[in-house]
Amino acid sequence: MDPPVARRTLVVFHAHPDDEALLTAGTMARAAAEGHRVVLVVATDGALGLTDEATYGAKGEALASTRGRELAASADVLGVARTVALGHADSGSGAEVLPDPPGGRRFVRVPLDEAADAVAAVLLEERADVLTTYDPSGGYGHRDHVRVHEVGARAAELAREHGLPVTVLWATVPRDLLCRAIDLVAMVYRFPPEFDRASFDRAFSATAEITHRIPVRRHARAKRAAMRAHASQAADTGGGDRTLGMLARIPRPLYDLVFRQEWFVDPAAPAGATRTDVFEGLA
Repeated sequence: MDPPVARRTLVVFHAHPDDEALLTAGTMARAAAEGHRVVLVVATDGALGLTDEATYGAKGEALASTRGRELAASADVLGVARTVALGHADSGSGAEVLPDPPGGRRFVRVPLDEAADAVAAVLLEERADVLTTYDPSGGYGHRDHVRVHEVGARAAELAREHGLPVTVLWATVPRDLLCRAIDLVAMVYRFPPEFDRASFDRAFSATAEITHRIPVRRHARAKRAAMRAHASQAADTGGGDRTLGMLARIPRPLYDLVFRQEWFVDPAAPAGATRTDVFEGLA
């Protein structure tokens, strides 16, 4: 008889509502299905996301409220035990960071230790084994994603100072694989005007940097449902598809094939490490 599997706690830290669906939903659903505790921490309210404002509410409080409900639906389908919304204002993706909204601060303007203290408190309260963030460039360079990397790294340091040996993994995608997939999709699909194909040539991680390849095909249904939960981010103001909407409508079983894995980088792992579970190698 196999010995019981030790219950672990996975804390997944993302910048905006819907980021969890794209990068880590399969891993979250798998961990929850295997009996582990999954905690989702989201830094911003997503109030500056692109959307069909007539349907989902104008940018600001209306859209933030919509995206909060969508986040709750996504977390529910993935088996998340606890969702923590830090409540910082979305910093946006424009050339300039907008002024702070009344009573709030853009995430990139929150002092590092202040933001990290809140995340560290969650890590300590949950006795987290693994924390996922982004790589130093924030995947594709969004300022809030870069800030998640910085805040997550500092939060892990603070947790370790209190005796919690949390492991940090960077949620990512193999750059070469992603670019090939985009080029194939572009043969049959017209991406929205804001989609910058060239940016992906330097985005995310080189294949050689990947340390964790997590099989999640059994949880593709949950990942797809999480994507679809974020309906406000599937259509832009012109009514056309955005990337999330396009991905969520890939027909099965092609969807299951495309999203059969999720990837992470452990910056502390030895070169060439290949692991298939985010908890692999923990004491």
